[in-house]
Amino acid sequence: MPDTSNATAAASTSGAVPAAQPVPGGSRRGPAPEPAAVEAPMFAQLAAMLPALRVLVGMLIAALVIVGLYFGRDLLVPLALALLLGFLLDPAVSRLKRWGLSRLASTLVVVAITLCALGGMGAYLGNQVSQLSADLPTYQNTIRTKLRDLRKYVSGPSVWDGARKTYDTVEKEIVGPVGRAAAPRVQRVEIQPVELKPLAQFTAWLDRVSEPVLMAGIVLLFVVLILLDRDDLRDRLVRLMGGNLHLATNALDEASQRIGRYLRMQFIVNASYGIPMAAALWFIGVPGAILWGVVAAIMRFVPYVGPLISAVFPLALAFAVDPGWNMFLWTLGLILVLELVSNNVIEPWLYGTSTGLSTLSIILAATFWTALWGPVGLILSTPLTVCLLVLGRYLPALQFMEVLLGNTPVLDAPHRLYQRLLGGDVEEAIELCTETVEALVPAKPTPTQWSDAVTRMYDEVVMPTLRVATSHHTGAATAAHRLRLAQGMDLLLAELAEQYPARPHPDAAPARRARVHCVGARWEVDALAATAMAHALALAGQDVSHSPHALTPRVQAPDERSWDKVELLCLSVFTPQPQAQVRQICRRLRRRWPDLRIVLVLWNAPPELLADNAAAQLGVDAITTSVRELLLRIDALLAPAPGGGPRPAPVGEGDAARVAALHASGWLQPGHTDDIRDMVVQAANAFHVPFAQVSLVDADWVHTPGSLMPSLGGDPDHPGLERALSVCSYVVHDGEEIEVEDIARDPRFADNPVLQAAKIRFYAGVPLCDRHGAVLGSLCIMDTEPRSLADSEFELLHDMARQLQAALSTPAEVPPPSDAGPKAPAQELPSDPLLGPPPGAAMV
Repeated sequence: MPDTSNATAAASTSGAVPAAQPVPGGSRRGPAPEPAAVEAPMFAQLAAMLPALRVLVGMLIAALVIVGLYFGRDLLVPLALALLLGFLLDPAVSRLKRWGLSRLASTLVVVAITLCALGGMGAYLGNQVSQLSADLPTYQNTIRTKLRDLRKYVSGPSVWDGARKTYDTVEKEIVGPVGRAAAPRVQRVEIQPVELKPLAQFTAWLDRVSEPVLMAGIVLLFVVLILLDRDDLRDRLVRLMGGNLHLATNALDEASQRIGRYLRMQFIVNASYGIPMAAALWFIGVPGAILWGVVAAIMRFVPYVGPLISAVFPLALAFAVDPGWNMFLWTLGLILVLELVSNNVIEPWLYGTSTGLSTLSIILAATFWTALWGPVGLILSTPLTVCLLVLGRYLPALQFMEVLLGNTPVLDAPHRLYQRLLGGDVEEAIELCTETVEALVPAKPTPTQWSDAVTRMYDEVVMPTLRVATSHHTGAATAAHRLRLAQGMDLLLAELAEQYPARPHPDAAPARRARVHCVGARWEVDALAATAMAHALALAGQDVSHSPHALTPRVQAPDERSWDKVELLCLSVFTPQPQAQVRQICRRLRRRWPDLRIVLVLWNAPPELLADNAAAQLGVDAITTSVRELLLRIDALLAPAPGGGPRPAPVGEGDAARVAALHASGWLQPGHTDDIRDMVVQAANAFHVPFAQVSLVDADWVHTPGSLMPSLGGDPDHPGLERALSVCSYVVHDGEEIEVEDIARDPRFADNPVLQAAKIRFYAGVPLCDRHGAVLGSLCIMDTEPRSLADSEFELLHDMARQLQAALSTPAEVPPPSDAGPKAPAQELPSDPLLGPPPGAAMV
């Protein structure tokens, strides 16, 4: 037997790994694995299990919460009712407190008035019920006669008698005499109730009454405490939500607004149902009409079930009172008409999106809370679900609540359109685009408004969809996906061109019309965007054509001969880095058509291609990034302003009457300057911009009292600028809000000397209207950097404009005599002739 000890020692000395040694059983045992090699697969398995563990932990927490809600309902139901009543009563308490009462006195007064109102209503309804119960025995003969007639009608011959007799015969034959004889005879047993003693009866009655009385007492106590300690409770809720004051304040305000709006609208809907119900029942002759109207109004607070229960009482009474069927049929028709009007007209009109819940989530929430808390849960289902929705909107851990419960789309319009096209649902894609267009136009749109709406739809829906498609082209998208997208988008654009055909444009002068051709640069997505561009240009009144396919490497097209008539070429490019490709295309185009002007449309433009000299470096006449910008740029190229300066703002036909309304309004009086200045400073502070301004547009001059804009010359006693140079003139002409995210990219304002001197890059303005709706000016904010406003920020700007309108509509104070000296301003602001006040300099 050979000696292996020396070999083993040598191997260990040299650092070599020893060979695997035989082990009993015929297996071989190798060297022990290193710790890192063992831990790596273990960590990988744990990482793969992490999403499942999160779901499992979430489901466990949800189960514990549901169990707690069920077993804690004796305490939670009164608390939830108290919170609901607190939402209803807190506005009244706050109003009394503003009138001078203390918080305690206001709470006691409101609670006392509420209890008196409920007690009085209960006493009146109890009196009505007792009177009806006393009159019911007089209707016994009528009820007995009608029931006898119904029994005769039901027991009479019918079309199903033959089928029923045949079924009975077959059943007897199947069972047979043996089966009939085998049926055991059931002995009837009657249970006699035990007569309770008076003390036991009182105890049983007390047990039945004590629970609702105790519930009412707890609710009343909670309501008083909530109204007294509202501020402290709000602070504690803010602390529980993580201490983020902005987030918690927004969440509490939204929940309060949604629930308060829902309760107010519910009260109005119920009153609009109960009052006509009472009046119509009184006219029909149903006894206790007012009682049934009040019951109908109260029961509609219970979703779905309440209206059905409230309809039973007047129908039963009409059946019992009238010997005939007229009263019953009139009552039934009344209830059906009121239900149809309330459900299909009044509720959609008043509710709208007050709760933010989807219809399916409301039904599921009603089922869930009813299963947990019974009828009270059905009443509280909507407010409680609204609270969950708001928490899901502001707490990342509960974001799934907003997805499951909300009525807002979880995907934006471009991603929804992209998904419809990927799934081959072209009809839904067309419907989505047409709904977007129709939502952007007024009730009676003009051709210009239709054109603007289609342009916005292309910019906000179609082009972002194609941008998403380019990002997924070589990643998640398969060949089938790309084919469905191309075919579906082609059908979509063809349908849009048919639904919104180009008509003679009212503003299209012969000088504006020219031969414009749209073409894609490299691939099919570029060509699809070129088709959409051509449609928008045709709607704007341009003589336009397009190529259905992108350019080939040799820069040829099927209609190459017709390119000799082209004056302006719009080149669509989705490539993120198109420099080399665009230069090559432009060189070849220039060699063939040297007079051709080229506008490059970059849908994924890198920042370096948005500089002022980028167009010259690429060999094009202009660079645009949207359909709207393309329309403006083509207008500027084909019809430049006289003298080469900025194009003046358009003037409407009724501008003379508008100017007369401005002078008659009194808004130009010097006494309003302080009000305007205060609002301008507030706007600059709220939106964190250096410039804010109120522009009152006259015939040829724009008055800007109290403006934060630096003075650019002129009469300091009459600040303002020429109307032709004012962006606010467009707000007055269009009568709606205007936002220019980057003035340097807007051909209407890029060459404006006033904006250039102040280095303004962003503008947002909303109209200022008098009591008759005439647009007299605008409230605007401006910044030295490009930016954009959210919808909520625009709504805030509109609110500030309404406040200013109310202040300007009041008579101005008479200014003091000149010898009193000028009024000292609240704050001196820097007036650098170029930069103006820095951001935050207008803080007061």
